[in-house]
Amino acid sequence: MSDIPGDLKFHKSHEWVRVEGNGKATIGISDHAQGLLGDLVYVELPNVGDRIEAGNACAVVESVKAASDVYAPVSGKVVEVNAALADKPETINEDAYGEGWMFVVDLEDADQLNDLLDADGYAEQLEDDAH
Repeated sequence: MSDIPGDLKFHKSHEWVRVEGNGKATIGISDHAQGLLGDLVYVELPNVGDRIEAGNACAVVESVKAASDVYAPVSGKVVEVNAALADKPETINEDAYGEGWMFVVDLEDADQLNDLLDADGYAEQLEDDAH
């Protein structure tokens, strides 16, 4: 089992959110999710200026095995994307919680964070999924 950073919140579909404290939130996919997908070969990110809605697909990751939608864990306006992933999507495989971040949003409703799982809750979900 990979280490799950305690400062992150998780959506049940394996996206993570790191609240940056300035009304912004960085979003990516969990180490568990990248492990299930295998070697990533392509990442399609939202555009800066796009408004994303919690629970809706907002990005795509493709591996040699499958393509998978990435769902927005929170609503907001995209203010930054990790353009380096276009050339090196495998960065997500190597460092899902660090250099493999996908995009940053201006949080629209911080209360949405209360609907997400904390690290312990996410670890429990992974345990349940495994059985």
